[in-house]
Amino acid sequence: NPARKPTTQRRHLNRTFYSFTRLYSMEEEADFNWEEYLEETGATAAPHTAFKHVDISLQSSFQPGMKLEVANKSSPDTYWVATIVTTCGQLLLLRFSGYGDDRKADFWCDVMTAELHPVGWCSQNNKTLQPPEAIKEKYSDWTDFLIQDLTGSRTAPANLLEGPLRGKNTVDLIVEGSVIEVRDLTDPSLYWAARVAQNIGGRLRLRHVGLQDDAHDTWLFYLDVRLRPLGWAQENRLSLEPPAELRGLKSALEWQEALEAARSEAQKHPLPLEVFKDHADLTKHSFRTGMKLEMVSPSEPFHICPVSVTQVYNEHYFQVTVDDLTPEATPLSLVCHSESPGILPVQWCLKNGIGLERPRGYLSQDFDWADYLKQSGTETAPDACFPDAWQSRGFAKDMWLEAVNPVRPAEVCVAQITQVRGRLLWLRLEGLPKSVPECIVDVESMDIFPVGWCETNAYLLTPPLKPVCKYPRISLSHALAPPQPVETIPLNLCEPIAMDTANGRYCCSRIYVNHRCFSGPYLNKGRIAELPQAVGPGKCTLVLKEVLSMLINAAYKPGRVLRELQDVEDQHWDCHEETLKAKYKGKTYRSSIRIVRLAEQIPDFCRKVCGKLQCCPNLFSPVQVTGQCPESCSMQTKTKYTYYYGKKKKLSKPFGGEESLEAKPTRRRKKRKAIFVQKKRRSSAVDYTPAGSPQVECSEAECQLVLERNPLEWSVEDVVTFITSTDCAALANIFQEQDIDGQALLLLTLPTVQECMELKLGPAIKLCHQIERVKVAFYAQYAN
Repeated sequence: NPARKPTTQRRHLNRTFYSFTRLYSMEEEADFNWEEYLEETGATAAPHTAFKHVDISLQSSFQPGMKLEVANKSSPDTYWVATIVTTCGQLLLLRFSGYGDDRKADFWCDVMTAELHPVGWCSQNNKTLQPPEAIKEKYSDWTDFLIQDLTGSRTAPANLLEGPLRGKNTVDLIVEGSVIEVRDLTDPSLYWAARVAQNIGGRLRLRHVGLQDDAHDTWLFYLDVRLRPLGWAQENRLSLEPPAELRGLKSALEWQEALEAARSEAQKHPLPLEVFKDHADLTKHSFRTGMKLEMVSPSEPFHICPVSVTQVYNEHYFQVTVDDLTPEATPLSLVCHSESPGILPVQWCLKNGIGLERPRGYLSQDFDWADYLKQSGTETAPDACFPDAWQSRGFAKDMWLEAVNPVRPAEVCVAQITQVRGRLLWLRLEGLPKSVPECIVDVESMDIFPVGWCETNAYLLTPPLKPVCKYPRISLSHALAPPQPVETIPLNLCEPIAMDTANGRYCCSRIYVNHRCFSGPYLNKGRIAELPQAVGPGKCTLVLKEVLSMLINAAYKPGRVLRELQDVEDQHWDCHEETLKAKYKGKTYRSSIRIVRLAEQIPDFCRKVCGKLQCCPNLFSPVQVTGQCPESCSMQTKTKYTYYYGKKKKLSKPFGGEESLEAKPTRRRKKRKAIFVQKKRRSSAVDYTPAGSPQVECSEAECQLVLERNPLEWSVEDVVTFITSTDCAALANIFQEQDIDGQALLLLTLPTVQECMELKLGPAIKLCHQIERVKVAFYAQYAN
């Protein structure tokens, strides 16, 4: 039929395009997984505790020692002052004033549900302040006691106890549109306002007020000393002007109008001052004009160069300029303070075996500091000016982390530490052209992050480039063109196919996808129609892995199909485990699936997989179905299909095609790995706990843990008993050895688990998931 020809050709082209683009981009599109990467390469992640700025960003907005007024449960309608002992997420451990160092009456409360108020709320609202009954007789004059107790103390901010900011972490207080002042790079007395365009876990994309496009956006971590609250410049009698390189973009009137509009907007939604509570206080420096030092190049952080102190502004700030001896030199200057990252004493490079970049215009091939100082008549900055110039903060060679690309600050890359010298790290950024040199960062840099930071904050991470040799060598033959030569893509160009040279037992011919066959309740017929007609020939495991991956992606619910494939096994098969992935509604599912290695076992394997998926046994098979299917599957309905294998044993279809996971056969292979779900979320509070549980389709109620006793009362033995009952039983002895009781358990986080228990990222995440279950149950059952 000529009328059908264009459609037929289009479908053929669609399949051809799908086949080749899928095989070449399949690995690129798949989510980069740190745990798998570190496990496959045997590499080590840099410890989370080495990233001080990230650790601070995870902390609660509430600080130990803060005072607040809390409802007194022992006496209705009365309140009493309490002190925050410690925090754990949105949980606060409180102690009523009057108990001193006695912790027996400490209690937890959820800031989101408990009745908490700032100090002074009771007097403003005519409420009664009354001490708990247990200590009522301890003091004769409680008014005098409170005056002494509250003098010099810090009260919990009212906006964190009520309203839209209630219970939020510090990082979460910074929302898109917040206005902040940014110090100029070259003048410490010059500031200009900027709006927050993005907040990625505390890493802020800032757009100068008055500009609309992102061409001049600046990326800074919220703890950077260049950032100040709106009004800072005016209060400290500093200049408020746009950066010199941007002033020509608008008239002075336009800049001023933009600033006034931003101020008016910020007054309606002010940025809480708590955002700046963790900013480091600058220490006094001892640099003088004319002193020489070494510094990581501010424009190209790939080498270290000589610089000079060209101006001292005050006791906190001074200016350094990169040495340039050429007549046409354009000064490259930067404002620094005593703890600026990347500044080093003279001879630092020589002592650490690092090459020092010669100043431009320096005539001699070999740079020598003694000759250079003599020629210039200058002095070196003493070592006392550089605190902690030799400390590495726990970083070591070959550790892995995530780092900002200095050429494109919006990009964060997988990075490997190639060397550590004192407080400097040399990083090889992955996923970039090989011509990009290793960049140098300070251990205190806020442009480096622990592994998993991007995923936790739902930000794109540039993964390592895939080597060419990794592309599968699988032949794809397409519908409507069976007689033509098979087009192939190499399975593995680096290694020969492992097979028995006598009979090729480990190599199979084609596996056909018979599009006309019944697809069953799990697979989408339309997606099946877009798959190539055949896959192969090639190594059995690789051909089958590709077929199974295509079937998973053609499913209505890929995670469910992945779960079904876990149960496909036979004790007589010679199998190899492969990790398969599925994506569904923003989640990534992973599981180890057993795949046969021998060609003679493929027909049986294919039929059992089809049985599990309740589709026609010939849907994918070593046999091509050219006409009517021998199983007469076209007569079957979409909701019913019956299989007969061996002795006519009937395998029934689960109710509604969505059988609950609890109804699965109880007999499973002992080493079966559960599917873990990694749910991506947009949040600036870093949470390393995996979202979901091994039962990927159970409801929240089914997965919720119910505690028989308050975990705050658990002994060490109780904790060990609980851990033993989970899939982290092998770690129970650690809790015994470290005497971790219930209270300590509730305070554990991923960084502390990794540091104190010396666990790798995978087991640590798995353990934190179980701890999080206890916390959630505690919130629900006992926090109030």
